[in-house]
Amino acid sequence: MDSHRDQSFDDPASQAAATAEYRVIASYRDYTQAQGTVDYLSDADFPVENLRIVGHGVSTVEAITGRMTPARAALTGAAGGAWWGLFIGLLLGMFAAGAAWLGVMLAGLLIGAVWGAIFGFVEHWATHGRRDFTSVSTLAAERYDIACTPALAAKAADLLTTRR
Repeated sequence: MDSHRDQSFDDPASQAAATAEYRVIASYRDYTQAQGTVDYLSDADFPVENLRIVGHGVSTVEAITGRMTPARAALTGAAGGAWWGLFIGLLLGMFAAGAAWLGVMLAGLLIGAVWGAIFGFVEHWATHGRRDFTSVSTLAAERYDIACTPALAAKAADLLTTRR
């Protein structure tokens, strides 16, 4: 565990982020560890509304998930359009008599898929290859501090010392 109990950081950015209202009780390099600490305190019946997870040195990370081709753009558009078409088909199908609701749903699904594929292809074509990849963006920080209100900081720190 990469924690520093009751640590006062020298850099002004850390002090400003935690503010004078909160006191740092632990620091971690990984968000999952910080989240686990808050979960541990919650399980110990600590009033977690008095805690903050403060990220320092925050940056965005974009993970490239694949190449975007015209066919993949059309397929992705078709999938999204099919969901919308199915939704519209369900809404309109409520007013259909008997087994006709199934036909209305299928028609909505097919029409949505076709229009989604067309729009997906045209949207990709319009970029002229400026972004031929797919990605997922996330936020990451260099360090995550657990900060607590001063009135309960000592109690939180005591609970963390008993943690296995």
